[in-house]
Amino acid sequence: MPSLRIALHQAPAGVPRSVEDSLAALDETARTAAARGAGLLVTPELSLTGYALGEDVAERAEPADGPSARALSRIAAAHGIAVVYGYPERDPGSGQLYNSAALVAADGAPLAGYRKTHLYGGWESRHFTPGERLVVQAELAGVRAGLLVCYDVEFPEAVRAHALAGTELLIVPTALMRPYDIVAQTLLPARAWESQLYVAYANRAGCEGEFDFAGLSALAAPDGSVPVRAGRHEALLIADVDTGLLRASRERNGYLTDRRPELYTV
Repeated sequence: MPSLRIALHQAPAGVPRSVEDSLAALDETARTAAARGAGLLVTPELSLTGYALGEDVAERAEPADGPSARALSRIAAAHGIAVVYGYPERDPGSGQLYNSAALVAADGAPLAGYRKTHLYGGWESRHFTPGERLVVQAELAGVRAGLLVCYDVEFPEAVRAHALAGTELLIVPTALMRPYDIVAQTLLPARAWESQLYVAYANRAGCEGEFDFAGLSALAAPDGSVPVRAGRHEALLIADVDTGLLRASRERNGYLTDRRPELYTV
């Protein structure tokens, strides 16, 4: 059965960097992750700019095929590793801004783009438009991968929609803050267990502006285990997504097959 080695970069917080500095740091992280055998690198929410953008969101936003996307394609191809990154997206047609995540293949080809559907708090709601497409997927080394961003994973309906659509690895760039450790420590493994998929959760650590990020990045598995988890500081976690384990877990666990959707009318 296909297996995919992934790297989760728990990035250090700080003053939001220039995109150029972020790309240089990401290039080095991709180099290290690829050298450790990873086929996919996952970075945090808004990893290209930092989260604490204040009122500068519009000035830092780019279209999905903008210069940063082209730079990421070059980085992925140079190191032979797929990359998930977060950035503020500007729609060229409407001018609306989105909190977005993109997946680039190991050959540099764009695979998927997702706009965060559940916006968290007043700052995000003031600056971003919620996305309208919940399930975005791509095939990655024989694994069906899907994308959500941070707060999205805290809604069981969002994760279940992915499971029912066949997602095997749910990738979640995040900016989880203290004191909400329960999301990473309790809710994340529960989501993986109840919807029978892997959840890859990449956070940042430390303080940035008014935000104190929780760290605790992790890969949660469908059998209820957490193969890797970071602490409170910068880390590069390496773990395997095993579709054989996923299939065996789904055969033992009847959550998806025993559902009675005709009763779920609320």
